[in-house]
Amino acid sequence: MSKIKALILTGYGLNCDNETAYAFEMAGAAASRIHINNLIDGSVCLTDFQILVFGGGFSWGDDHGAGVVQAVRLKTNIGDKLLEFVEQGNLVIGICNGFQTLVNLGLLPGIDNNYCRRAVALTYNDCGNFQDTWVHLKINQKSPCVFTKGLDHLELPVRHGEGKFYADQTVIDQLELNQQIVIRYAWPDGTAAMQKFPFNPNGSLADIAGICDPSGRVFGLMPHPEAFNHPTNHPDWFYIKEICKREKKEPKLPVLTGTCIFENAVNYLKQS
Repeated sequence: MSKIKALILTGYGLNCDNETAYAFEMAGAAASRIHINNLIDGSVCLTDFQILVFGGGFSWGDDHGAGVVQAVRLKTNIGDKLLEFVEQGNLVIGICNGFQTLVNLGLLPGIDNNYCRRAVALTYNDCGNFQDTWVHLKINQKSPCVFTKGLDHLELPVRHGEGKFYADQTVIDQLELNQQIVIRYAWPDGTAAMQKFPFNPNGSLADIAGICDPSGRVFGLMPHPEAFNHPTNHPDWFYIKEICKREKKEPKLPVLTGTCIFENAVNYLKQS
C-alpha cells in the first residue's frame, strides 16, 4: 500500500515546515515541503496529495494581519481547487499562522458547509504582547475532528501575537451546538481556563484554541503539535530526569506528544 501523501506549504515567512514534515514522516506519511508558488503555477498538483498543511510562521510578515495575504493569494489563484480538495474528502490542518489563514479563507468554521464565508477571527492577544509558552489543552471528545480522535488532553507550545479567537456570540453558540470547538485552553487539572491568563494565553473567547469544520476533516489550532515531536521537547523533561536521577530511577517520559494528532490523520486516511 502506498503511503499517504502530505503537502506542507512553505515560502514567504512560513518557518515550521521542516518540523511539520518530520512529524508527518514519524506518523507514517510521505511529506513534501512545497513552495506556495509551485502550487499556484501548477507545477505541483494538489490532487496528488491527501493532506494539505498550512503551517506556522509569519507569512508575508503578518504585515496586513496574520494570514491575510496568504489567504488572499491562495483564494485568488487556486480557491476553487482548495474547495474541491475539501469536497473530495481529503484532510486540511492549519497550525498557528495556518489557522489564521484558514479562517481568512473561510475554510473554517464552514458552518452549514459554507467554506467561503469568513465568520471568525484570530486577533491580537489581550496581554498586548507575543506569547511563547506551553499551555494545557482540554479536548472535546464529542467533536467530529479526525485529528483528535481518542484524545482527552495535551500540552503543547504556543508562539503567537495574534491568537485571540473572536466571533459573534451567535457563531460561538453554533460552534458549541455542532461540537466544532475541538480544543480549549485549560488549567493543569483539565478544567476550563475561564479566560484566565496565562492558562488562556491570548484571551480567546470561550477559551477556544482550535476548531474544525462540520465534517471534522478541516482543523485549525493555535498551539504547535509539530513542536512536541519527542518527549525531550517538553519543558519539564530535565526536571523529571533530575528527580529520577536523585531517586535512582529510570526517567519517566512526559505526557503524550503532539505527534498523535498527525498519526490520527494518517490512520484515518488509511482506513477510509
